[in-house]
Amino acid sequence: MKQIGLLVAGVLVAMTVAANRLPWLHAAPSGIAFAASSDDTSPSLAPQTNREGNVTVTVMPRTIAPGTSSWDFEVKLETHTQPLDQDMTRVAVLVDAQGKPHAPIAWEGSPAGGHHRRGLLRFRPLAETPATMELRIQGIGGVEARVFRWQLK
Repeated sequence: MKQIGLLVAGVLVAMTVAANRLPWLHAAPSGIAFAASSDDTSPSLAPQTNREGNVTVTVMPRTIAPGTSSWDFEVKLETHTQPLDQDMTRVAVLVDAQGKPHAPIAWEGSPAGGHHRRGLLRFRPLAETPATMELRIQGIGGVEARVFRWQLK
């Protein structure tokens, strides 16, 4: 009986480890497509990762162009120490080259909670494409502000 209990425990541990390594288990919510790699992004708009505190945050600009209906950023948050329960539309801000903040218009992705979140953070397009752009995400994992900057021109 003791051997069966150990076998079941071993299988559960193996399944948990495998689940954390299989990308399809962390798939985007229905209707949202993410790139498999950054090959389709120019080097200046490459993904950036911040590993401060106990949460890893990766941001990749997806749609940053004149004439688009929104400027979109793919955001991925990962931790194993605390729930990710922030309202992404309240903790993120896009800052233009003049330092003016712009609030997001939507978060389309994983709901608050859990240890893994992924989605699109959408902003209204800026009137003019700035030379530089900065996305700030505040208060996640005890980090006051995570700053992601890109050179656009």
